[in-house]
Amino acid sequence: MAPTPVPVPEPAPAPELQRKGWLDRLKSGLRKTGTSIATVFTGTRIDDALYEELEEALLLADTGVKATQWLLDDLKRRVKDSKTTDPAAVKGLLADALAELLRPLEKALVIGEHTPTVIMVAGVNGAGKTTSIGKLTKHLAHEGASVLLAAADTFRAAAREQLGVWADRNTVEIVSQEGGDPAAVSFDAVTAGKARGKDVVLVDTAGRLPTQLHLMEELKKIRRVVTKADATAPHEVLLVIDGNTGQNALAQVRAFDDALQLTGLVVTKLDGTAKGGVLAAIAQERPIPVYFIGVGEKLEDLETFNAREFAQALLG
Repeated sequence: MAPTPVPVPEPAPAPELQRKGWLDRLKSGLRKTGTSIATVFTGTRIDDALYEELEEALLLADTGVKATQWLLDDLKRRVKDSKTTDPAAVKGLLADALAELLRPLEKALVIGEHTPTVIMVAGVNGAGKTTSIGKLTKHLAHEGASVLLAAADTFRAAAREQLGVWADRNTVEIVSQEGGDPAAVSFDAVTAGKARGKDVVLVDTAGRLPTQLHLMEELKKIRRVVTKADATAPHEVLLVIDGNTGQNALAQVRAFDDALQLTGLVVTKLDGTAKGGVLAAIAQERPIPVYFIGVGEKLEDLETFNAREFAQALLG
């Protein structure tokens, strides 16, 4: 009898190919913005009309007034210094200016200085917070870290179940209580993380709007209680923002940073109508590191942020 053939698994694509494929998806997600900015440079002259058109295109891309002014001033300086006369070359100089503005946001998430590293994750409902936690868990597990999830989003129906699905997919442990107090769940999870020698404890806090003051107070309480479980924690406080919400995302960054002292951002949903320019507005006003950006629903659709890559993708 002939032996049964054993299927050979497809080899995983090389990291540089994976990154290239992901960048292509990012470019296509930001294509609308890139096209509207690119059309500014199709003329034959570098004049006031070009800069006025560019100002309008940047504002429409959610770059905000301050960042737009900074970019225009910096671009004019670069054009003058390089004695550029070709409008098409100005686009490359704009990419340089944008990359420089975004560079302070480029920072890696460091795990291992504390055991466990306690990461609190906040965000308004619909921003993709729980999904991002699932993807972040996958990313950390891929790096070899053992992760414990805390289902502290006890207000929203099905939030625990949703996080439970991600825990199963990533085969990680989860601490949850039905209808429990979010701060109590967080305390239990940090205590369990220490006892079990976990590398990371990811706390999924309740989705809320920054205008709901009682819910923002609940977030502050979670932060205080986490510190009771581990005096050095939380080590990271991340906010998940939806890349489609434009200047509203900047308002969320302000409100959550004031309440929680954010250490990093995760920007999701840069794969549809996202304008992406809001990162320039954030860099200008609240330069909080962007640890990850997401362009889709798959587990691997979360990638580290690179200022140069993002600037080039945004400008098409």
